[in-house]
Order: sequence, then structure tokens, then C-alpha cells
Amino acid sequence: MQYEDILYDVANGVARITINRPQVMNAFRGQTCEELIHAFNRAGWDKSIGVIVLAGAGERAFCTGGDQSAHSGQYDGRGMIGLPVEELQGIIRDVPKPVIARVQGYAIGGGNVLATLCDLTIASEKAQFGQVGPKVGSVDPGFGTAYLARVVGEKKAREIWYLCRRYSAAEALAMGLVNVVVPHDELDNEVAKWCAEIMERSPTAIAIAKRSFNADSENIRGIGGMGMQALSMYYASDESKEGVTAFNEKRKPDFRKHQK
Repeated sequence: MQYEDILYDVANGVARITINRPQVMNAFRGQTCEELIHAFNRAGWDKSIGVIVLAGAGERAFCTGGDQSAHSGQYDGRGMIGLPVEELQGIIRDVPKPVIARVQGYAIGGGNVLATLCDLTIASEKAQFGQVGPKVGSVDPGFGTAYLARVVGEKKAREIWYLCRRYSAAEALAMGLVNVVVPHDELDNEVAKWCAEIMERSPTAIAIAKRSFNADSENIRGIGGMGMQALSMYYASDESKEGVTAFNEKRKPDFRKHQK
């Protein structure tokens, strides 16, 4: 596959997969998801690779979720909602290698979900986290909700989704959403340090450990499957479309006028 939306490089046993759409704050469209799935499969089953780092290009954003300009009732790719997001989330969990999210800026919406799903998250002090679904007529009704609750607790997860606030790197660390926060100019060194430590460990033991961790929350995949079916129907509603329209028109949405 020729990559247009991502960058892929390997050094010292570490595969780095970078969402390369800084012009839209590394928001993903259908093609981005396809390339990410391909890259994770490529790195995940290469025995010479011991760690995968997921990053976002530029200084402003790790990832800000689905590209609203590619969303008109459905996104522009395949799958239940026009994005193979279930497959992308699944491959991050399924590859037998630790996946580290390198978060230098905004990890918002689907970007926050990706950072949550990664095995480890290393953040710059400039990073910001949060969900936006109920502000733009969307939601992630699987790993983005149920798994988030396992990570930060039920009360905090509901706050994150219902209020759509933004949280600083320090706040994310306090709630257990990230593993460590470092000064911005030390982020890459810190990521490299963690990768080097993992490369010294038994890859088979780590693979078994990852499978064991995942087994405890694997039922969430089924919850997500049902949720995505509902989300597909929701995207066809005037209420959801109001969120996308308002976002693109840079105005405050009026969801309640569409309630029946």
C-alpha cells in the first residue's frame, strides 16, 4: 500500500506510525483508517519489531477524531458508519506488541479513544484530552465509552462524555488516562526510553500479558458492534446532522429542535 495519510518508519526495533494530516489536526477519514490498519498489521506481525508508537504529525495535535469535512450522514469509507473504526480499534488491541501513544497536543474525540486504547500513553505537558461526540452529533459506543470507564472509572468517564470538557495532561495523569507527562521538548526522548526498556524484555511474555489484559475487556468489542449499528442509524437523523452542519459552519448547534 502506498501511504498518503500516514508515515511509517522503523528504527531499532520500533515501528513509528504517524497520522500525517496536520492541516486538519490529524483527523482521520476513511483512507486514513485503511492505511493505519495496514500499517499496524505490517508492524504487528513483524518479528523484528518489538514496540509500535502511534503519533500525530506537527506540534498541535495527536489526533482529533473523525474528519467532519468527510462526514455527510456517513463518513467517506467502508464499514457500519463509513469508517472501519472498529477494525482499527481491534488491530491496536490484537497486535502482540505494546502500542505507545505519543501525545504532543490535542487528543480529542476519536483521537482520545485511540490514545486510551493504546497500551501505554506518554504525553507532553502541552497535551489536552477530551471527548466531543455530544457536541457534534456523535458518540463512540464501545471501547470509547465502556473501556474508558475501566481506565478512569465510571463517574469520570460519564463526566468526560456528558460534559465534553478538555483536560490537561496533568489532569489526564491524575485520572489514569496517561502513564507519564514530560516537558514538551523531552517527549521523544521519553518515548525512546520506554521503547528501549520494552525491547529488553521477553516479546513472548509481553504478548501473552497483552492477550491476558485484553481478555478481561473483550466483551466490549461486542458492545461496540451493537453500538455502531445504532450510531449508523443516528447519523441518518436530523439531530446528528445538526451537529456536523454546526461544526462546519462554526456555530453552536441546536440539537433539541430536532427531538421528536
